[in-house]
Amino acid sequence: MKERADVLQGTLALMVLKTLDVLGPLHGYGIARRIEQISGDLLSVNQGTLYPVLLKLEQEGSIASEWGSSENNRKARFYRLTRDGRKQLRAETRDWEQTAAIIARFFTAKAEHFQ
Repeated sequence: MKERADVLQGTLALMVLKTLDVLGPLHGYGIARRIEQISGDLLSVNQGTLYPVLLKLEQEGSIASEWGSSENNRKARFYRLTRDGRKQLRAETRDWEQTAAIIARFFTAKAEHFQ
């Protein structure tokens, strides 16, 4: 059985943006559980990691929030993606895809002579 890993700060923002893009407005607990679910429970997202990211994204204008009632009628802050957030998500997705492609080259590279 694999141990759950903590999520890196930079990657968590991207996961939050993508989660809100797919699911629409969601409270912090729901965002954390969805990220854990998508990872196959290999990632662990705790409040101490998630809420600073939510605050930063809100201050940047990538997400907005408002108070509402959760499924169990508790007061909760619901977050939603803004227009700027959608632009940021597209840009960061391109950056991550490019980074992943570069790293993949290193895993598939064979020993070659430089010319």
